[in-house]
Amino acid sequence: MMRFPTLRTPTGPVPATAPAWNPQRPGAMPSHRYRPAHERVHVPAMMRRWPGRRITQAPLWVPVDLRDGNQALAEPMDPVRKQRMFDLFLAMGFKEIEVGYPSASRTDFDFVRQLATVPGAVPEDVTITVFTAARADLIDRTFEAVEGLPRVVVHLYTATAPLWREVVLGRGREELRALITEAAAHLARRAEGRDGVRFQFSPEVFNLTEPDYVLEVCNGLTRLWDASPDRPVVHNLPATVEIATPNVYADQIEYLHRHLERRESVILSVHPHNDRGTGVACAELAVLAGAQRVEGCLFGNGERTGNVDLVALALNLHTQGVDPMLDFSDIDEIRRTVEHCNRLPVHERHPYAGDLVHTAFSGTHQDAIKKGFAHHAKVAAELGVPEREAPWSVPYLPIDPADLGRDYEAVIRVNSQSGKGGIAYLLQSGHGLDLPRRLQIEFSRIVQKTTDDSGREVTGEELYGLFRAEYLDAVPDWPWRAGEDWAEVTVGAETRRGEGAGPLDALAAALRVDVLHFSEHAVGTGPDAVAYVEARIGGEVVWGVGLDASVLNAGRRAVLSAVGRARRG
Repeated sequence: MMRFPTLRTPTGPVPATAPAWNPQRPGAMPSHRYRPAHERVHVPAMMRRWPGRRITQAPLWVPVDLRDGNQALAEPMDPVRKQRMFDLFLAMGFKEIEVGYPSASRTDFDFVRQLATVPGAVPEDVTITVFTAARADLIDRTFEAVEGLPRVVVHLYTATAPLWREVVLGRGREELRALITEAAAHLARRAEGRDGVRFQFSPEVFNLTEPDYVLEVCNGLTRLWDASPDRPVVHNLPATVEIATPNVYADQIEYLHRHLERRESVILSVHPHNDRGTGVACAELAVLAGAQRVEGCLFGNGERTGNVDLVALALNLHTQGVDPMLDFSDIDEIRRTVEHCNRLPVHERHPYAGDLVHTAFSGTHQDAIKKGFAHHAKVAAELGVPEREAPWSVPYLPIDPADLGRDYEAVIRVNSQSGKGGIAYLLQSGHGLDLPRRLQIEFSRIVQKTTDDSGREVTGEELYGLFRAEYLDAVPDWPWRAGEDWAEVTVGAETRRGEGAGPLDALAAALRVDVLHFSEHAVGTGPDAVAYVEARIGGEVVWGVGLDASVLNAGRRAVLSAVGRARRG
């Protein structure tokens, strides 16, 4: 047994309260050092409404890749990459885009100025958001950057959680509230006389901040900025560092949703991170709890474990029959662009977009998918609609890969875990061969041996090469001739003659073959035909396959293929 000397296998006594089926033992990890979420922040008790709700429309999506995502990159985007990412957002249909932190970076400042000064750079229905800390000089620099933009949200942020107040900022509750109010008032003064400017506030680390304090600060800003339905403020509530299960975040959002003043004049926004791996769940539950706007990044880039993934969120809605109001019809182009701009790869198992997410290697999964595709085609035919328009319901595929611009070639792939269903599907979809079930079983054993020996995946073309070598190329090069009810075959120095009800029966008789099963079909829409023969030869049951432009000759070649394989042993 391999040993791992750096690991400390748990060896403590099994807890007395543990059931017999659970022999887990206490470990040496110092879990006692950490406080649970309910001890760190108190959420007032209330009758939750969010568990009984459903998401029936998309929130306003706001990508923050050009600011929050960009600041998390080892190599931040240069202007060309920032422009390419921005253009991608426009093509996908985003209507509000956070483009940078212009007071903190010359590159960001110049990029915002470019958007503000180049005619047509920002479509008429798109709003630009910029980020600033609560300092007068940084706010001034931000307003210099956005001069000329017709629609802009100036996003003010300050950390508000007790740990940040005490350790980072060195301010008490009232001191920090005064700082925020002063910065917000300066923001309002800078916006006087300017149409199209709105305000956003983020109490950073909201999820670790006392809810009553967040209410005090946010309600104060709503009044200060004189929010109205036609000029709403955005209160953005970040889970800057995930510290609890998603239901806790949902409770926090619902509490604010139900207690914010001038609620019709407030856009309630969320900004989840992914430290616990539950960013998507946090965002979805937050929308159930009253959030109307979600900030995140494509494929979840961002600080530490990243921001919430807008691709997963939006496509989760799509698979529930809800229009995400964004376009993902070429997911691979989106992924390539993001990988280029971020200089980071998207994982092969990433939801919806990874190279392997629509792929089945497992035999049982492959068989189910193959049957699912056949059922889907049947349903589409019964409805009289193209398969792309028929209701989607295929086992193991929560989304039709074609919706994302992908074909079905990579859905089923073959390795040592694959079964007959997947192998048969690849031969059928790639080469038009509809193998009889017992032949599927036989050939799958041959493929299994090959993959076990090599230890690697077999491509569709390699699979067909195995099939050709095993069956089609097994036809012996024996001279033969036939009439309507007779056939002669020369095997070495011996000429064998047989008679039967037809040329195929006669050939089988000449070769001493007992045909147990025969079937044939056209190969796709082409001129060729393929025939399959299951035969008993010398007490052994053997399959043979023949391919020819003539149906009759395909049958003859299938008989000869079976004989050739039997002679191979």
